[in-house]
Amino acid sequence: MSMPQRMVRRLERAEALDRVAKPVSKATQWAVKPRIIRNLLSGTYAGHPAHPPLTDVTVGAWCMSALLDAAGGRDTEMASDILVATGVISAVPTALTGLNDWSDTIGGDRRVGFVHAAANTTALSLYVASLVSRARGNRGMGKALGFAGFGMLTVSAYLGGHLAFVKGVNVNRTAWQEGPEEWTPTITEDSLAEGDHRTVDAGGVRVLLHKMDGKVYGIAATCSHMGGPLGDGTFEHGCVTCPWHGSTFRFSDGGIERGPASSPQPCYETRIEGGRIEVRIAPAGLPGGADEARPRRASRRIPVHTP
Repeated sequence: MSMPQRMVRRLERAEALDRVAKPVSKATQWAVKPRIIRNLLSGTYAGHPAHPPLTDVTVGAWCMSALLDAAGGRDTEMASDILVATGVISAVPTALTGLNDWSDTIGGDRRVGFVHAAANTTALSLYVASLVSRARGNRGMGKALGFAGFGMLTVSAYLGGHLAFVKGVNVNRTAWQEGPEEWTPTITEDSLAEGDHRTVDAGGVRVLLHKMDGKVYGIAATCSHMGGPLGDGTFEHGCVTCPWHGSTFRFSDGGIERGPASSPQPCYETRIEGGRIEVRIAPAGLPGGADEARPRRASRRIPVHTP
């Protein structure tokens, strides 16, 4: 195991961080509770988490400013200053979306994310100081502060990459879910009364069935946001709300009514055949089909994240 990996593992086990991280997480959850704020910061309206693309703007601007400061001459000074300012401005929405995503994490992920946020805050402070020094004509100090900020940015970027690509934080938990593509029998029709719901196995896939207005609907039973069990959620107004973080999905097409989820639930067709409820993944062109919510087939599943 490399030294950076050992460092991250120690952060994951540093329970002392919880004394600060937990209260901040709870305060953030309260602040983003309004539906429009939660949806906006989560990327629900865009169908993609909002934080990752925003980081590209901030990181890209500060990386290029560091390059110009290191290798450019007097002719590139204005461009470098503009890039530093661009990074500072874009860091605000980037931080807000990141804080929203982080508030849903627990345990080791929350601890690493807290340090990731602290490193970002330090980098932002250094770049603001750099911008002030440049504006006052102290370019040498401005460059030094910019390079220090870039160093903190590098640490933060490593931690963010660990959360996204090693721990799988905020990835679509249904992305690798398989079909079934053919009609697959599940439970008997008379075992699902009006208003009831059941989580069933359909060819190795967990499907949540719900009967309302005499029709049986089916969507993936695992929440796309963090893998919560939708079968344990609340059911009202034709939707199910995840018990973990409150993501709300429509049964009619798997679409999202409320974040933090940004990926819709895979949606299943249902029919009654021989007294049993049969399901299959909705074909392309239908609500929740391959061009909307249907994931590609694969040979493995995402592990379930439990709070």
